[in-house]
Amino acid sequence: QVQLVESGGGLVQAGGSLRLSCAASGRTFSSYTMGWFRQAPGKEREFVAAIRWIDGNTYYVGSVKGRFTASRDNAKNTLYLQMNSLKPEDTAVYYCAATQRQSGLGLLTGSLYDSWGQGTQVTVSS
Repeated sequence: QVQLVESGGGLVQAGGSLRLSCAASGRTFSSYTMGWFRQAPGKEREFVAAIRWIDGNTYYVGSVKGRFTASRDNAKNTLYLQMNSLKPEDTAVYYCAATQRQSGLGLLTGSLYDSWGQGTQVTVSS
């Protein structure tokens, strides 16, 4: 069974940086697509980024392109989300998710992911 544990959230001023980590266990993840999602209070869950474990190919939502970078460390089985130039509107609970699917609209909506972490809070003050 896949287990995902996020860490690295916190409080940061606008313009600052944070790096989120997602420790993955329970499988060999070379065939997985990993996603980052976020949910702000009173809002729908939003896709942030996805990375294909086998080759590191990434995809981002437009609002974070150029500011956020998803990566993975094969040796540590850990996924990262480097967040730079943070804005108050980035405030949310951030979740990582895993799926063996490599394509499909559900990679952006979240419906194709079958394992989710517990989330980590990111708060950006203005």
